[in-house]
Amino acid sequence: MMSPILEGIRVIDAATYIAAPSAAAILADFGADVIKIERPPHGDPFRYLHQVSGMPDCDVAYQWIMDNRNKRSLALDLARGAGRGVLMRLVERADVFLTNYQPALIRKFGLGWEELRAVNARLIYASVTGYGETGADADKPGYDMTAYYARSGLMDFIHNAGSDPALSPCGFGDHPTAMSLFGGIMLALYRRLQTGQGGKVSTTLMANGVWANASLIQGALCGASFRERRHRRHPHNPLVNHYQARDGRRFLFCLLDPVKDWARLCRAMEREDLIEDTLFATPAARRENSAELVKLLDAVFEARDMVDWEARFAAQDVLYAPVAVTRELADDPALWEQKIIRQFAGGSSRTIANPIRFDGTESAPPRSAPEIGAHTNEILAELGYCEEEAAELCGSGIAVQAGVASKNEA
Repeated sequence: MMSPILEGIRVIDAATYIAAPSAAAILADFGADVIKIERPPHGDPFRYLHQVSGMPDCDVAYQWIMDNRNKRSLALDLARGAGRGVLMRLVERADVFLTNYQPALIRKFGLGWEELRAVNARLIYASVTGYGETGADADKPGYDMTAYYARSGLMDFIHNAGSDPALSPCGFGDHPTAMSLFGGIMLALYRRLQTGQGGKVSTTLMANGVWANASLIQGALCGASFRERRHRRHPHNPLVNHYQARDGRRFLFCLLDPVKDWARLCRAMEREDLIEDTLFATPAARRENSAELVKLLDAVFEARDMVDWEARFAAQDVLYAPVAVTRELADDPALWEQKIIRQFAGGSSRTIANPIRFDGTESAPPRSAPEIGAHTNEILAELGYCEEEAAELCGSGIAVQAGVASKNEA
């Protein structure tokens, strides 16, 4: 078994919420030493997102523990000169610096690329913004729901005719954006191997949303004529549609082969008589008579339970997927078999693995996300601060060690 691929790489996670911190979590999964910078006393507001109205109720900060596993926490007040001094000492020794701070905060704390590369020319500076660092929206804050989902046109598309658009789930655009940032960081590390020089990489939530919606936007760029939105009961293609079994389980077809798929589906339904039926035999006929076909298919599928249809679809190579119920996925055996769900080291809690697999290496079981300032004294010692200096930093509230009150709190 290989050593962790990124062992020896030190990463500073000076970011909040999801996109940049989850990119840092992937780096940590592959062995990087990730130090999470949090402002005392409350730290990253992402710690408390599970308490926001509308989120699934839980006593565990479930979003936090996933995107901040395997990290160490340094609680540091960057608004004070000595706090920034600690960070600069860390920057001198770091390989990667991630941030999603707004431009105003970057300027306030002096954390721009120009300032940090003057401290460490080998540093990889990785930035996520909502809308980019130039242009009219540069200073505009953006969440994945706004910049990725709404601004990209995805929200405009994800609804039936005559119904309101759906809201996106938490992290819907943040986690794909994190993969883009991770890829940019790895490119920069590779170039550093060749040149010895660091560099800046960046991405935006809006750009990743546009990339997710690229097939349709490319059509717009080429002057395509967009079809009117339709309800599932009268779709453009009844074989790319969702249906419901007798037990209420829903499933989705994506049958794109105009020659073979219709016959396979008819055999799975034991309705071979429909294969040559002039109403449905060709793609054009199915499109023209889509309402009638959907009505027929609805009646057929409502006659059997999902487990029966799964066996029939498999026997005829019908391409489908069950519409999973999110709350049931925690016990989905396929997610365990593929190691998509993993156990935290030394505990009973579980988490979602990053989606990258590298043959010959496997990351250790994930460690729990840290408390605010859980590793402050440890990191200060690594940076060369003696016990008295560390005590002074913590006593003044510039740095905070978990479980130790500062003079300001006493």
